[in-house]
Amino acid sequence: MLERKKIQNLVESYDPNKITIGVLGGHSALDVCRGAKRHGFKTLAVCQKGREKTYTKYYRTRDDGRGCIDSTIVLEKFRDITKPDVQDRLQAENTIFIHNRYFWVYFDFTDIENNFQVPIFGTRSMLKLEERNVPKNQYYLLQRAGIRFPQLFQSAHDIDRLVIVKVNEAIRGYERAFFFASSYADYKKKSDQLLAKKMITAEALNQAVIEEYVIGTQINFNYFYSILDDELEIMGTDTRRQTNLDGLLRLPADEQLAVLKYLRPKIIETGHIAATTKESIIESIFELGERFVQTTKKEYPPGIIGPFALQGAIVADKGKEEMVVFDVSLRIPGSPLTQFTPHSGYLYGESISYGERIALELEKAIRTKRLKEIVT
Repeated sequence: MLERKKIQNLVESYDPNKITIGVLGGHSALDVCRGAKRHGFKTLAVCQKGREKTYTKYYRTRDDGRGCIDSTIVLEKFRDITKPDVQDRLQAENTIFIHNRYFWVYFDFTDIENNFQVPIFGTRSMLKLEERNVPKNQYYLLQRAGIRFPQLFQSAHDIDRLVIVKVNEAIRGYERAFFFASSYADYKKKSDQLLAKKMITAEALNQAVIEEYVIGTQINFNYFYSILDDELEIMGTDTRRQTNLDGLLRLPADEQLAVLKYLRPKIIETGHIAATTKESIIESIFELGERFVQTTKKEYPPGIIGPFALQGAIVADKGKEEMVVFDVSLRIPGSPLTQFTPHSGYLYGESISYGERIALELEKAIRTKRLKEIVT
């Protein structure tokens, strides 16, 4: 693990008046850069060749002030970011990187943890905990925090209710070829079909998570924990748009059954929809977030820094409303429209984006000479 002290020394050598906010070209990069530009930071996007035009052309900064991407580095592959010459340029630009989902989709965790000698806003060692096959992962943190999550089945032979099997796709290992089952026989039939079509591999199936399927109102709670103020904020709430599931759900029931004879449902993230919550559950959601923050401090000091999300559903199967968490995002979530839900506006007077909230935290850290506290 790259020593935090080394990163802290590096960021203290930066010119605080010339900080550049760096991002990978994808996921939430535009959201981050828009917020950074609004607060006077320079921005830099590291892009992969063939996927760079969003940043080099469509949203580049213009002379008239439009756009939010000041400069770009275009690489053959995202993973080339750890090459010495790329890191030298990032350091020369006084870059602080905002990590996102792309870091664990396109990189080897060990490479980023040990060899990426650029300050990251947030807790770099926690990013891998989103994966379900690593020790002390998100399930461990949820359990330690006393946050309900779906029951897990260690063996498909134990399935005694409707479950969702979270198995990685064969072609795109970062996407999951989810399928549902209600018994071992059902599991065997459906998994054999996917194996025969080469949509999944036997190895991926052996590593799959079998999780109780919880019925409820699906919603994502997006948080921001300020280590500078020791305060948790709710940035906003949203729910997911997924293909091809969304299209199937829009069909009448009889047509769904007809279509399902020819294809399987897929749950691939496509986008998000802004969602609101009634005020009566806000206090309990804050409490969940606060317990999660305290648990990360104990288990992975200094704990979570900045953005994270608890994603799941509100259920009422025990006589009261309760949040059941399906997934934890230990970095900025992928939805830029949390700005258009009211929660941050209740605190700041107007709703702000994740990108702007990150910029505010960096701005305060620079002003109070505490920048080293918010990077790893």
